[in-house]
Amino acid sequence: MNALLLTAVATLLFTQSTPAAQMPTVTPRGELAADERATIELFRNARESVVFISTRQRVTDFWSRNIYSVPRGSGSGLVWDDAGHILTNYHVIEGASEAQIQLADGREFSASLVGASPEHDLAVLRIGGAGFRAPGRVPIGTSEDLLVGQNVFAIGNPFGLDWTLTKGIVSALDRSLPNEGGPDIRNLIQTDAAINPGNSGGPLLDSAGRLIGINTAIYSPSGASAGIGFAVPIDTVMRVVPQLIADGRYTRPTLGIDSDENVNDRLKRASGVEGVFVLRVEPGSAADRAGLTAAQRTRRGVVPGDIITALNGERVTRVGELLARLDDFRIGQSVEVTLLRGGEERTARLELEPGG
Repeated sequence: MNALLLTAVATLLFTQSTPAAQMPTVTPRGELAADERATIELFRNARESVVFISTRQRVTDFWSRNIYSVPRGSGSGLVWDDAGHILTNYHVIEGASEAQIQLADGREFSASLVGASPEHDLAVLRIGGAGFRAPGRVPIGTSEDLLVGQNVFAIGNPFGLDWTLTKGIVSALDRSLPNEGGPDIRNLIQTDAAINPGNSGGPLLDSAGRLIGINTAIYSPSGASAGIGFAVPIDTVMRVVPQLIADGRYTRPTLGIDSDENVNDRLKRASGVEGVFVLRVEPGSAADRAGLTAAQRTRRGVVPGDIITALNGERVTRVGELLARLDDFRIGQSVEVTLLRGGEERTARLELEPGG
């Protein structure tokens, strides 16, 4: 009994000598900074226009020969107009047999392919049906007046984490990426806004919330964001997408010549001349009317004809580079081509024609 009494007394004394624990008070946040409010508003205004794209691919079982539909990948896209056209990257839907579109409000649609331009890594899908109501769209900006250092914002679905916002700056302009078997993808916007797999096809916005590009690629040894991302500029999008919607394909301007990157590399090494070797002149084309001559195959090898070294004064050294520079112009425009023939330089003015 004495032991119990002593314990009770000790507990009472300890309790009286120890201050009661107090809950910490919450400090009021106060007003958000002006730039924070602007970013929040930008995201709220643009979010409804961004879509989540999941694709599937048909495969054939080797043993049973049965055909199955299996998941292929996912990406992002943007509602383009009231007709239900969805803009995304070509590589998001390349090789897919089905595409499913999920809007920010939870609605899901099966999409059909309208047109694609692998050379620009752009594709247009379409969703909709009876009673389809398109969400609000992002206002269109321009990319010709962008400056390095401007704030930019990317919205997409990286790694399937839907409707993610990242912020960065324009790190560089007029970047080019080689495109295997085709023209370089030119005039790209470089940004340090975090862009990861799944962001492809999503919008790149300026601080006014205007669409200035479509996120397309990252440069990363690990496959994750390393602070170097690229976007197709909106000026290119505005030139290509209307053709994709109208015709299902993009018709490139051409000089009326044939060339080949692999053959061109061999001829450059053999001759020591940097440029694009004309391998064939299309009969009746602008190049034919301007008197361009093609390389000739003889018993002693290939004898070069005209070598294109510049377009409108800008140097060209590769086939992909020439094709990409031509894409800066429209069919019917005239361009000045600088040529080397037999070691002598000359110029010719050609009117661009529709390519094949």
